[in-house]
Amino acid sequence: MTSISGRGCAHGFAVGLLLAVSAVDVLSVGSTGQQVWPTVLVLLAGVGAILWPAARRPPWLTGQTRTATPALLSALYTAGSLLTGQKSLFGFGETAILLCLLFIAVRQCPPRMAVVCGALDGIALLATPVRYYHSLQGETLAFMMVGLVLVGLVAGSAAYLRSLDYRRTVAVVDTRREERLAIAADLHDFVAHHVTGILVQTQMARMMATTQPQELDPVLTGIERAAAEALASMRRTVGVLRDTGADTADHRPNGDLASIAQLTEGFAASGQKVTLHRAPDTDDLPHEVQAAAFRVVQEALTNVRRHAADATEIAISMHLGDGRLEVTVTDDGRGGAPLPVAAHGGGYGLVGLTERVCALGGEFTAEPRAEHGWQVRAWIPVGKH
Repeated sequence: MTSISGRGCAHGFAVGLLLAVSAVDVLSVGSTGQQVWPTVLVLLAGVGAILWPAARRPPWLTGQTRTATPALLSALYTAGSLLTGQKSLFGFGETAILLCLLFIAVRQCPPRMAVVCGALDGIALLATPVRYYHSLQGETLAFMMVGLVLVGLVAGSAAYLRSLDYRRTVAVVDTRREERLAIAADLHDFVAHHVTGILVQTQMARMMATTQPQELDPVLTGIERAAAEALASMRRTVGVLRDTGADTADHRPNGDLASIAQLTEGFAASGQKVTLHRAPDTDDLPHEVQAAAFRVVQEALTNVRRHAADATEIAISMHLGDGRLEVTVTDDGRGGAPLPVAAHGGGYGLVGLTERVCALGGEFTAEPRAEHGWQVRAWIPVGKH
């Protein structure tokens, strides 16, 4: 609250100072007996362009119009004084207005128009001494040199702030892209896994409805559990999207080595056997290593359901060696996967796993086995990341 009120006071002081020096310009011109309306016109156009509230600006009052119009009026005023041979005063108010408009043009106008409008403001400012001295010597050159320094300082400051705005925008866009990719990975890794399980078990239920109706209950229980887990994963992901200020880490789907046992418990379909071999020395590993291992197993099992539903044996092993956690998932499927084409996936899971494992300095392979089936292997360093 204090900083907001401080900015408000500073803004009010700047506005008051600008109006005060503009009034001094009008009084100075009037005291010489010259017509004041050209000065008033230039100052009104400049003050209006600077102080017109953004929320109330009409569509035609663009940044280019705001910054170019007062500069053109000032330049016409100078040209008229030269043509008529009458000396006309220039003051601090007009100088301050043109510098403000130069700052706005360089920082806010589109790139090409920023150069054009900024040049107009700078030239109009540098030409104001000619209005009074009618020459390019002596005092005129001195005033021009001072004006050139001011133009350089203001334009340089505006360009620097514009570059900071651009970097901030790029950083925000990159951050949002990374968040979208992370959320997409969550949706694929967790929701797709559960939904694929629902598809497979639903197909089993349809086949058993006519042949083994008495054994339908366990299959329907599995469908119910997978649907509940999918909804829970969706809620956690939506919680991240809403970002209500709570700790988003509690909303993100979690995965560790202990969760792999839960993942494999309800995976096996009728006629399938899933074995898990996990070395005791893998209990205390960094969280990012455990999360990557969990995702490897999860994606491998999801691909078994999608592409090798006829697999009878699925083996998962995890052990440490040479400072790396080796995760291996193998199956003996022959490619029997009676799923709809839309449920086969687009290969994004393996790409995401490769990126995830390589980001930790590891290696990842997914390839057919010598006999039949498929093998997924990942080597993840367990050192500090």
